[in-house]
Amino acid sequence: RLDPGLTLLCRHIPIMQLWSLWKLLAKIDLGCALIENNGYQDTVYINAAKIFQGIRIEKPQDKILVRYGNELVSSLPDFKDECSQRSSYELAFSALKYQDLLENILLDSCFYPCQSIPDELTSLIVVMLYDLQDRKFQARQISDEEESIPEVRDVERYLYSFKTKLAAALARCRIKHDALSIEYILPETLRKQEQRASALPLYAWINTLKSSLEDIYKELKKEGFTKVESVSDFEGYTYCLDKHCHDVLVFPASLKEEILNLELFTGYKLILQDKSRSLAVHSVKASLNMDDDFIVAHMGSWLTAAHMSVLSNQSTSKVFVCGVKSQAKEVELKELFTRMECGSMC
Repeated sequence: RLDPGLTLLCRHIPIMQLWSLWKLLAKIDLGCALIENNGYQDTVYINAAKIFQGIRIEKPQDKILVRYGNELVSSLPDFKDECSQRSSYELAFSALKYQDLLENILLDSCFYPCQSIPDELTSLIVVMLYDLQDRKFQARQISDEEESIPEVRDVERYLYSFKTKLAAALARCRIKHDALSIEYILPETLRKQEQRASALPLYAWINTLKSSLEDIYKELKKEGFTKVESVSDFEGYTYCLDKHCHDVLVFPASLKEEILNLELFTGYKLILQDKSRSLAVHSVKASLNMDDDFIVAHMGSWLTAAHMSVLSNQSTSKVFVCGVKSQAKEVELKELFTRMECGSMC
């Protein structure tokens, strides 16, 4: 989970550096498989709008054409789960990257100003517009079991009623910039940074409560993977052992979809997570005694707490988790730890 200070920090980081930072953080996949973009749940749009409201670029008064209201975001949204958290941040930062373009589309299409929607919902309009154009202006697929949020449905209906004009405004912008897609409207420096970020390797730690390093090697070999010495040797279905964390494996970025569908990952034997999280866990473990207990406060990633539990399994240590805000989340957390066979969590 990003620190609450991120909102203030983001206001002082150039947009290109900020987007590159998010692309690095987005490598923390939280075990979520990639799916076709059919839209998000209502809660994701609301949370993304809150995040965007806190990090959006504020323009000088004489250049403000789109107003966002005066609502201040004092705390992070309450995410339903880690997949929802990742989707919310990804959507918010995508809207941030294309903020100028999205505002121009709203103005050129005459969608904005809108008398029936208050300025306080402009952030919601922007994030939903980004997702709508990303879906090629196709309708969102909504589950009957999904929680309905009136503000989201109202904005969605209004955007969809303007879809022809919005699509035409986007087309005019692409023609103006001679761009095949909206990515080509971005500065070349930012496009190169994105390409580098997307090529970063994937990291997965071994859940030794469910499998040993040797067994993981055997399973990967059965799946057609070859172990190599380092990242520089990656070619096709290859992997290597991380140089700093003895229980972390490294995979090529191009294999993300394939490895997420392996039984090793769906069965929680391998956990896909950013290396920075694993380094933090190993650093804490190395500085404590065998029987010391751990307190995880303001827990952002459940997988990090689980990793700490796995590493401390051979000792009498217990991991105390704080910051679970609801009974439903507590139940979900316990179910996850049960599937991962983590027994030292409290």
